[in-house]
Amino acid sequence: MRILVATAVPAERDAVARALPGPATEVRLPAGTLHRFRTSPHEHDLLAAGVGPALAAASTAVALTAAALAGRPYGLVVSAGIAGGFPPEAPLGSLVLADEITAADLGAETPDGFVPVTDLGFGTVTHQPPRDLVRAAATAAGARTGTVLTVSTVTGSAERAAALRARHPRALAEAMEGFGVAEAAAAHTTPVLELRAVSNPVGPRDRAAWRIGDALTALTEAYGKLTPVLESWDPHEPYASHEPHEHHAPSDPHEH
Repeated sequence: MRILVATAVPAERDAVARALPGPATEVRLPAGTLHRFRTSPHEHDLLAAGVGPALAAASTAVALTAAALAGRPYGLVVSAGIAGGFPPEAPLGSLVLADEITAADLGAETPDGFVPVTDLGFGTVTHQPPRDLVRAAATAAGARTGTVLTVSTVTGSAERAAALRARHPRALAEAMEGFGVAEAAAAHTTPVLELRAVSNPVGPRDRAAWRIGDALTALTEAYGKLTPVLESWDPHEPYASHEPHEHHAPSDPHEH
Protein backbone atom coordinates (compact mmCIF):
# COMPACT_ATOMS: atom_id res chain seq x y z
CA MET A 1 0.00 0.00 0.00
CA ARG A 2 1.28 3.46 -0.92
CA ILE A 3 -0.38 6.27 1.03
CA LEU A 4 -0.19 9.96 0.20
CA VAL A 5 -0.75 12.27 3.18
CA ALA A 6 -1.51 15.87 2.20
CA THR A 7 -1.28 18.54 4.90
CA ALA A 8 -1.57 22.29 4.52
CA VAL A 9 1.67 23.44 6.17
CA PRO A 10 4.99 21.91 7.23
CA ALA A 11 4.05 21.91 10.93
CA GLU A 12 1.17 19.52 10.20
CA ARG A 13 3.36 17.39 7.94
CA ASP A 14 5.97 17.17 10.69
CA ALA A 15 3.31 16.18 13.23
CA VAL A 16 2.33 13.23 11.05
CA ALA A 17 6.00 12.41 10.43
CA ARG A 18 6.60 12.02 14.16
CA ALA A 19 4.21 9.05 14.11
CA LEU A 20 6.29 7.21 11.50
CA PRO A 21 9.68 5.48 11.75
CA GLY A 22 12.42 7.62 10.24
CA PRO A 23 14.46 8.81 8.61
CA ALA A 24 12.54 10.08 5.60
CA THR A 25 13.71 10.20 2.02
CA GLU A 26 13.01 13.45 0.19
CA VAL A 27 11.49 13.25 -3.28
CA ARG A 28 11.23 16.52 -5.16
CA LEU A 29 8.17 17.29 -7.27
CA PRO A 30 7.16 20.45 -9.18
CA ALA A 31 4.55 21.10 -6.48
CA GLY A 32 6.83 20.54 -3.50
CA THR A 33 8.86 17.87 -1.74
CA LEU A 34 7.54 14.52 -0.60
CA HIS A 35 8.87 13.13 2.67
CA ARG A 36 8.82 9.38 2.12
CA PHE A 37 8.66 6.95 5.03
CA ARG A 38 8.90 3.22 4.48
CA THR A 39 7.13 0.79 6.78
CA SER A 40 7.92 -2.21 4.63
CA PRO A 41 6.14 -3.17 2.46
CA HIS A 42 4.22 0.09 2.79
CA GLU A 43 5.10 3.70 2.02
CA HIS A 44 3.73 6.93 3.48
CA ASP A 45 4.50 9.99 1.36
CA LEU A 46 3.93 13.25 3.24
CA LEU A 47 3.32 16.48 1.33
CA ALA A 48 2.79 20.01 2.64
CA ALA A 49 0.36 20.81 -0.16
CA GLY A 50 -0.42 24.42 0.76
CA VAL A 51 -3.26 26.40 2.28
CA GLY A 52 -6.70 26.50 0.69
CA PRO A 53 -8.64 24.10 -1.54
CA ALA A 54 -7.19 25.26 -4.86
CA LEU A 55 -3.52 24.89 -3.96
CA ALA A 56 -4.19 21.68 -2.04
CA ALA A 57 -5.94 20.21 -5.09
CA ALA A 58 -3.18 21.26 -7.48
CA SER A 59 -0.34 19.97 -5.30
CA THR A 60 -2.10 16.69 -4.55
CA ALA A 61 -2.89 16.19 -8.23
CA VAL A 62 0.79 16.63 -9.13
CA ALA A 63 1.84 13.98 -6.60
CA LEU A 64 -0.87 11.56 -7.74
CA THR A 65 -0.01 12.07 -11.41
CA ALA A 66 3.72 11.59 -10.82
CA ALA A 67 3.03 8.33 -9.01
CA ALA A 68 0.69 7.09 -11.74
CA LEU A 69 3.17 7.93 -14.50
CA ALA A 70 5.87 6.06 -12.61
CA GLY A 71 3.63 3.00 -12.51
CA ARG A 72 3.35 3.12 -8.71
CA PRO A 73 -0.02 4.72 -7.98
CA TYR A 74 -1.23 5.46 -4.47
CA GLY A 75 -3.86 3.26 -2.89
CA LEU A 76 -5.14 5.95 -0.52
CA VAL A 77 -4.95 9.71 -0.02
CA VAL A 78 -5.25 11.21 3.47
CA SER A 79 -5.96 14.90 4.08
CA ALA A 80 -4.60 15.53 7.58
CA GLY A 81 -4.18 18.55 9.80
CA ILE A 82 -5.73 20.74 12.44
CA ALA A 83 -9.14 22.37 12.21
CA GLY A 84 -11.79 24.42 13.90
CA GLY A 85 -14.37 22.32 15.73
CA PHE A 86 -18.06 23.02 16.16
CA PRO A 87 -18.84 22.99 19.89
CA PRO A 88 -19.97 21.09 21.81
CA GLU A 89 -19.64 18.01 19.58
CA ALA A 90 -15.98 18.63 18.64
CA PRO A 91 -14.18 20.24 21.60
CA LEU A 92 -10.58 21.40 21.67
CA GLY A 93 -8.13 18.52 21.36
CA SER A 94 -10.68 16.09 19.96
CA LEU A 95 -10.23 14.17 16.73
CA VAL A 96 -12.60 14.13 13.76
CA LEU A 97 -12.71 11.74 10.82
CA ALA A 98 -14.84 12.85 7.90
CA ASP A 99 -17.54 10.55 6.64
CA GLU A 100 -18.42 13.42 4.30
CA ILE A 101 -15.96 15.99 2.92
CA THR A 102 -18.04 18.99 1.86
CA ALA A 103 -17.24 22.32 0.21
CA ALA A 104 -19.27 24.71 2.35
CA ASP A 105 -18.99 27.86 0.25
CA LEU A 106 -18.90 26.55 -3.33
CA GLY A 107 -22.02 27.97 -4.93
CA ALA A 108 -23.92 31.22 -5.23
CA GLU A 109 -25.54 33.75 -2.93
CA THR A 110 -29.14 34.47 -3.93
CA PRO A 111 -31.96 36.59 -2.47
CA ASP A 112 -33.25 33.36 -0.95
CA GLY A 113 -29.90 32.42 0.57
CA PHE A 114 -26.91 30.28 -0.38
CA VAL A 115 -27.29 27.76 -3.22
CA PRO A 116 -24.64 25.02 -3.54
CA VAL A 117 -23.05 24.49 -6.93
CA THR A 118 -24.81 21.14 -7.31
CA ASP A 119 -28.18 22.90 -7.23
CA LEU A 120 -26.91 25.16 -10.00
CA GLY A 121 -26.28 22.07 -12.12
CA PHE A 122 -22.49 21.90 -11.86
CA GLY A 123 -20.03 19.52 -10.25
CA THR A 124 -20.24 18.21 -6.73
CA VAL A 125 -19.85 19.61 -3.23
CA THR A 126 -19.35 16.38 -1.29
CA HIS A 127 -16.99 13.41 -1.38
CA GLN A 128 -17.59 10.37 0.81
CA PRO A 129 -14.63 8.36 2.11
CA PRO A 130 -14.89 4.56 2.30
CA ARG A 131 -17.37 3.81 5.05
CA ASP A 132 -15.61 0.71 6.42
CA LEU A 133 -12.27 2.51 6.55
CA VAL A 134 -13.80 5.50 8.35
CA ARG A 135 -15.41 3.20 10.91
CA ALA A 136 -12.20 1.24 11.56
CA ALA A 137 -10.03 4.36 11.67
CA ALA A 138 -12.40 6.17 14.04
CA THR A 139 -12.38 3.22 16.42
CA ALA A 140 -8.58 3.00 16.36
CA ALA A 141 -8.04 6.72 16.94
CA GLY A 142 -10.98 7.42 19.26
CA ALA A 143 -12.30 9.95 16.77
CA ARG A 144 -15.73 11.37 16.16
CA THR A 145 -17.17 10.94 12.66
CA GLY A 146 -19.25 13.46 10.76
CA THR A 147 -19.04 16.09 8.06
CA VAL A 148 -15.84 18.11 7.75
CA LEU A 149 -16.46 21.35 5.88
CA THR A 150 -13.92 22.91 3.53
CA VAL A 151 -14.00 26.71 3.43
CA SER A 152 -11.94 29.27 1.57
CA THR A 153 -12.56 31.85 4.31
CA VAL A 154 -12.19 30.71 7.90
CA THR A 155 -15.24 31.43 10.03
CA GLY A 156 -14.74 34.36 12.38
CA SER A 157 -18.22 35.16 13.71
CA ALA A 158 -21.00 33.47 15.60
CA GLU A 159 -23.42 34.38 12.81
CA ARG A 160 -21.48 32.52 10.13
CA ALA A 161 -20.88 29.55 12.43
CA ALA A 162 -24.63 29.32 13.02
CA ALA A 163 -25.36 29.61 9.29
CA LEU A 164 -22.93 26.80 8.48
CA ARG A 165 -24.46 24.53 11.09
CA ALA A 166 -27.94 25.32 9.81
CA ARG A 167 -26.93 24.26 6.29
CA HIS A 168 -24.80 21.35 7.49
CA PRO A 169 -26.26 20.01 10.75
CA ARG A 170 -23.83 17.06 10.81
CA ALA A 171 -20.75 19.28 10.55
CA LEU A 172 -18.13 18.67 13.23
CA ALA A 173 -15.22 20.73 11.91
CA GLU A 174 -14.09 23.17 9.25
CA ALA A 175 -10.73 23.35 7.51
CA MET A 176 -9.43 24.68 4.20
CA GLU A 177 -8.01 21.77 2.22
CA GLY A 178 -10.02 18.54 2.47
CA PHE A 179 -12.34 19.10 -0.48
CA GLY A 180 -9.45 20.12 -2.74
CA VAL A 181 -7.51 16.99 -1.81
CA ALA A 182 -10.64 14.89 -2.34
CA GLU A 183 -11.23 16.41 -5.80
CA ALA A 184 -7.68 15.47 -6.85
CA ALA A 185 -8.10 11.97 -5.46
CA ALA A 186 -11.43 11.53 -7.23
CA ALA A 187 -9.82 12.48 -10.55
CA HIS A 188 -7.51 9.49 -10.05
CA THR A 189 -10.30 7.27 -8.66
CA THR A 190 -8.27 6.98 -5.45
CA PRO A 191 -10.07 6.68 -2.10
CA VAL A 192 -9.65 9.59 0.31
CA LEU A 193 -9.78 10.05 4.07
CA GLU A 194 -9.78 13.27 6.10
CA LEU A 195 -8.40 13.42 9.65
CA ARG A 196 -8.57 16.59 11.75
CA ALA A 197 -7.42 17.48 15.25
CA VAL A 198 -9.40 20.37 16.72
CA SER A 199 -7.29 23.39 17.64
CA ASN A 200 -9.99 26.05 18.11
CA PRO A 201 -13.77 26.48 18.19
CA VAL A 202 -15.56 27.59 15.04
CA GLY A 203 -16.96 31.05 15.72
CA PRO A 204 -15.66 34.44 16.84
CA ARG A 205 -11.95 34.67 16.08
CA ASP A 206 -10.07 34.47 19.39
CA ARG A 207 -6.37 33.68 19.05
CA ALA A 208 -6.02 33.30 22.81
CA ALA A 209 -8.36 30.30 22.69
CA TRP A 210 -6.36 28.42 20.07
CA ARG A 211 -4.50 25.28 21.16
CA ILE A 212 -2.40 24.57 18.08
CA GLY A 213 0.37 22.75 19.92
CA ASP A 214 -2.08 20.43 21.64
CA ALA A 215 -3.85 19.75 18.36
CA LEU A 216 -0.58 18.89 16.60
CA THR A 217 0.28 16.49 19.42
CA ALA A 218 -3.15 14.88 19.07
CA LEU A 219 -2.58 14.60 15.31
CA THR A 220 0.71 12.75 15.88
CA GLU A 221 -0.90 10.32 18.31
CA ALA A 222 -3.87 9.76 16.02
CA TYR A 223 -1.81 8.98 12.94
CA GLY A 224 0.28 6.54 14.92
CA LYS A 225 -2.89 4.68 15.90
CA LEU A 226 -4.26 4.84 12.35
CA THR A 227 -1.17 3.47 10.63
CA PRO A 228 -1.95 -0.25 11.15
CA VAL A 229 -5.55 0.32 10.00
CA LEU A 230 -4.52 2.17 6.87
CA GLU A 231 -1.85 -0.35 5.95
CA SER A 232 -4.15 -3.34 6.40
CA TRP A 233 -7.06 -1.83 4.46
CA ASP A 234 -7.76 -3.30 1.03
CA PRO A 235 -8.21 -0.43 -1.45
CA HIS A 236 -9.68 -2.83 -4.01
CA GLU A 237 -12.76 -3.42 -1.90
CA PRO A 238 -15.83 -1.45 -3.03
CA TYR A 239 -16.16 1.98 -1.46
CA ALA A 240 -19.49 3.13 -2.83
CA SER A 241 -21.16 6.20 -1.40
CA HIS A 242 -23.26 5.66 1.68
CA GLU A 243 -26.06 7.26 3.58
CA PRO A 244 -24.96 9.70 6.30
CA HIS A 245 -25.16 8.27 9.77
CA GLU A 246 -25.11 9.54 13.31
CA HIS A 247 -21.98 10.99 14.86
CA HIS A 248 -19.65 8.42 16.35
CA ALA A 249 -17.93 9.60 19.50
CA PRO A 250 -15.58 7.93 21.95
CA SER A 251 -17.19 6.70 25.15
CA ASP A 252 -15.20 9.30 27.06
CA PRO A 253 -16.13 12.75 25.67
CA HIS A 254 -12.61 14.00 26.47
CA GLU A 255 -10.81 11.08 24.83
CA HIS A 256 -8.55 12.00 21.93
